[in-house]
Amino acid sequence: MTRIVSNRVAALLSAGTGVLYFAAFPGIEFWPLAFLAFVPLLIALRGRTPVLGFWLASLAGFTMNMLGFYWLLGMLETFSGFPTAICLLLMSILCLYQGFRIGSIGWLYCRAERCGWSAQFAFVGAFAASELLFPVLFPWFFGATVHQVPLLLQTADLGGPILVGLVIVAVNFVIAEPIIAWLEQRPILRRRMAMSLGFVALALAYGGVRIWQVDAAVAGAPKARVGLVQANMSLMGKRRELAEGLRRHLTLTEELKSRGPLDLVVWSETSVMRAVDESELATQVPEQVSRRIGVPAIFGAVLIRPVGGPRQYFAFNTALASDADGAIRGRYDKQFLVTFSEYIPFGDSLPILYEWSPNSGRFSPGTSIEPLTVADHRVATIICYEDLSPGFVNRMFRHKNAELLVNITNDAWFGDTIEPYQHFALSKLRAVEQRRFFVRSTNSGVSAFVDPVGRTLSQTETFKQQHLDHDIAWLRGTTAYRLFGEWLTWLLAATGVLAAFVSRAKLLRLLPQRT
Repeated sequence: MTRIVSNRVAALLSAGTGVLYFAAFPGIEFWPLAFLAFVPLLIALRGRTPVLGFWLASLAGFTMNMLGFYWLLGMLETFSGFPTAICLLLMSILCLYQGFRIGSIGWLYCRAERCGWSAQFAFVGAFAASELLFPVLFPWFFGATVHQVPLLLQTADLGGPILVGLVIVAVNFVIAEPIIAWLEQRPILRRRMAMSLGFVALALAYGGVRIWQVDAAVAGAPKARVGLVQANMSLMGKRRELAEGLRRHLTLTEELKSRGPLDLVVWSETSVMRAVDESELATQVPEQVSRRIGVPAIFGAVLIRPVGGPRQYFAFNTALASDADGAIRGRYDKQFLVTFSEYIPFGDSLPILYEWSPNSGRFSPGTSIEPLTVADHRVATIICYEDLSPGFVNRMFRHKNAELLVNITNDAWFGDTIEPYQHFALSKLRAVEQRRFFVRSTNSGVSAFVDPVGRTLSQTETFKQQHLDHDIAWLRGTTAYRLFGEWLTWLLAATGVLAAFVSRAKLLRLLPQRT
C-alpha cells in the first residue's frame, strides 16, 4: 500500500488531529469536531510503516495533551516547588508519554494494514486497545467529547466510555473514506461506509430506547431531596482558615435547609480540613461538625493513624456519612491518590523528595469499597479522580448494589482553568454506566446533579460559593456493563492486537474451507 501524502503533510495532518481532538474535548466544547478529529490522522497513516505510524500518531497525542492538559504546568509550579523551566520539561515529558497512547493506535493500525486487514477493522481494534490497555496518569476517554449529547452516551451501559468513543470513530470513517478514495483515485468502498453508518444508527436507536426505559424507571422509583454545597475555599485557605471553611459549609447548608426539608446534604472533599485521630472519630467529628449539620450528610475529612518509626502517622483522605443526629454511620478512604498533590512516587523510600516538594501531601490509600449508608440506602461514594475510573466504580457496584453515586472533589489544585470542566464531563459517564443519579460536590466547581441517562440537571459555576438541591431517585437495577465489565472492549482490543501480528491471509488459510 502506497502513501497518499508526503511525510511533511502527514506530520501536519497528525498535529491537526491533536488540535481537533482538543477543540472537541470538554472545556472547549466544540463537540461536533469529534466526528472529524481522526480524519486527518487516518489520511496521514495510510501506507506508513508501523514505526512512522507510531510517531505520527504520537505527534497527534502530544499536541492534544499539551493543549488539553496545559493546566499541568501551573499545578507543577504550585506544588513541586521547581522552577518554571523544569516544570515545563516535566509537563512535556508527561504529555509525550500520554501521547504515546494515541501513538499505540498508529503502530497497531499500520501493522494490521500490512497484515492485510481492512483499515476500518484495524483502526477499531487499535483504538479499543489504546483506551483499554495503555496506562496514563490522568485518565481520559474520547467518548467524553459528546457528554452534552445524551443520545450518544447510552451505549456506555453496554461497554463503558470506549464503546461511546467507537460510535464517534465510526462517523470519522464515514467522512474519511471518500477523501482517501479520491486521493487514491479508486472507487469509494460503499459497503464499509454502510457498515459504519449502520453501527451508528444502531447506537442511536439503542440510545433512544434506553432513555425512554430509564426515564420510566426513574418515574416509578422512590425519591429523595438532596443538597450539595460548594464553599469555594482557596487551596491554601482551606489549610490556614479551618474555622472559615467550616463556617461556609454550615452557612450554605442552613440556606439549603431554609428552602425545604433535605434527605441528604453532600459537602466536598476534605471539607473538614482539621486532621482527626481516627480513634476519636466517633466523638470529635460529631461534636465539632456533624451534629451542627442537622440532616444526614456525606462530607470529606482527613483522618490520622499514629504509627511508630520515622513515618509517625498514616493520613487518609476520607468520606464520612452521618445521620440526622450527627452520629458517624460510615467511612470510605480514598484509594487512588493524585501524584504530587497527595503523594510523591517513591517518597517513602526517598523522604528527601518531600523536602524538595514541601506542598505535596503524604496520604495513604484505603482498601475498603463498602458503600456508605444514608437512611437505609446504600450510597457508592468516590473521592476526586476515582470518578475517572469506570472499572473501579464498576467494582464498587458489583460488590454492593448501591442506589446512588456520590463524588466529592477538590479541583482548586488546578486553578481557574478548563480542568474542572474536563473532570466533570469525564465523570458524567459513570451515571450512565451504572444507571444511577450522580451527585457531585466540589470545593470550587464544577458541582452538579446528573441523571441516569447523563443529563446535567443543574450545575454550579466555578470559583463561587454556591449550593444546589434537586430530587433524585433511589434506583436498584443493574446494567450489562456492571455484569460483564469491559468484555466487549476486551474482545475488540484483542482483535486489534491479533490483527497486528497475524496476517489475514494466513488466518483464512487456517479456517475450515467450504466444499
